Amino acid sequence: MVNTQKKMTRREPRFDLLGGPVCLDFINTLDDRFKPKPKELLASYVDLARFAEDTQILSDLQVDRLFALSQQAPREATRALEAGIQLREAMYAVIGAVMMKKSVPQAALYTVNQYVQVAARHASLVETKGKFGWHFDDVPLDLEAPLWPIARSAAELLASSDLRLVRACAARNCQWLFLDASKNHRRRWCDMKRCGNRAKARAFYERSKKEE
Repeated sequence: MVNTQKKMTRREPRFDLLGGPVCLDFINTLDDRFKPKPKELLASYVDLARFAEDTQILSDLQVDRLFALSQQAPREATRALEAGIQLREAMYAVIGAVMMKKSVPQAALYTVNQYVQVAARHASLVETKGKFGWHFDDVPLDLEAPLWPIARSAAELLASSDLRLVRACAARNCQWLFLDASKNHRRRWCDMKRCGNRAKARAFYERSKKEE
């Protein structure tokens, strides 16, 4: 019997995932953060859902259902997107303060905690082949579902010793956050091909100009 069902093909990734923990990749969805006009990579709810798909914190089927729901309930989708941006900026404020050895803004920490508590209501421990992990409710009708694993990721990072290994890319035109899991913890770039090579080429050019 011939299978007439159309085979589902995965969409091409939309986001560069270089941070390590998903919460850092989510913070990096505001590109060129320190420029006068930062580039918002979450321009619509579809972008938020696609981020969940690219990071595989939701299944492709869940993402498709959220796409459909966002079309049916555009106001709710807009509110969910705004919530995502609020969580992102609160996470950045807290993690950025730790990185710069400044006082953690309590309002931002309170906001992160609110999302962590919501995520906890939808999470449960599951066992698979002797290993345990977090499973979030399969709730295709909740447009904020992508935020649950992101908030959980932030809570786990903030409460772990890995927090001291969070770095900002040394490239002046980047400064994306990433977890430095290198052996000597001396990684400087979010990605060698993306920023490292360009920075080295720029430094070589500047040295060459000085030597002329």
